Amino acid sequence: MFQNIIDYFQTLEHRPLERLVFLVAGMLLLWLVEGAIPLLSLPYRKNKVRHATVNLSFTAIHLVIHTGFAVLIVLLSDWTKAHGFGIIHWFHTSAIAGIIITIFVLDFFGGWLVHYTQHKMAGLWRFHIIHHADNHVDVTTGLRHHPVESILRGLFFLAGVMVAGAPMYAVMIFQTLLVVTVQFTHANIRLPKWLDKGLSWVIVSPNMHKVHHHFELPYTDSNYGAVFSIWDRALGTFMSLDTKDITYGIDKHYPNEKDEDFLRLMKHPWMKKV
Repeated sequence: MFQNIIDYFQTLEHRPLERLVFLVAGMLLLWLVEGAIPLLSLPYRKNKVRHATVNLSFTAIHLVIHTGFAVLIVLLSDWTKAHGFGIIHWFHTSAIAGIIITIFVLDFFGGWLVHYTQHKMAGLWRFHIIHHADNHVDVTTGLRHHPVESILRGLFFLAGVMVAGAPMYAVMIFQTLLVVTVQFTHANIRLPKWLDKGLSWVIVSPNMHKVHHHFELPYTDSNYGAVFSIWDRALGTFMSLDTKDITYGIDKHYPNEKDEDFLRLMKHPWMKKV
């Protein structure tokens, strides 16, 4: 059984349509759940479909870029195996331990660290603003990234693959987990407070991540994690805020009323004045 799982994920990068199923199925399911148990009433500028169209345009570009990165990931994963490089090879771990190590290392590099870096470096923040400029955070917001940010995330992901010495099956397991988690944490869904708080001790829960999307500091500079909450809790970047006090968007650097202007969002990082 376990070997069948490894075999399935080992070649999943060669089946992009199959990978797309995870993204689309998760998004459609959470889209329906948002309608049934919404966390906040989101007054979309026109309607939810128009909002989704803008965000999914960025998502499509992001997926194309990361499909290209898949080639580099395969090459790097093969290189670490051939040269015995990375934590997994240095300690000769079992397949299960290798998967666990890969998940945590990639979550740190491709989740927490790249996110933290984008907030702390002004030049990178200008690209990340596009994600935070969304005034109506829902399931479609998760992969709303400027193309340059998508490239940066790919580079940090490659660093994580090298450090872990990650085999491809473990990489694909993590990427699948990441896609589902990112959709879940951005979805406009209301969970019982006890459940959301309980989840936040292990993984990034929806309410925990919504704090990061609050429009003003210091909340914007908190809760950087992607899958696991351990990084924010251990590194002092965890914060909480009652969901009734959360306002999406940003208080400077970008006009909130232009959060669905696709061309302006694309051009924003190179504009001298905003």
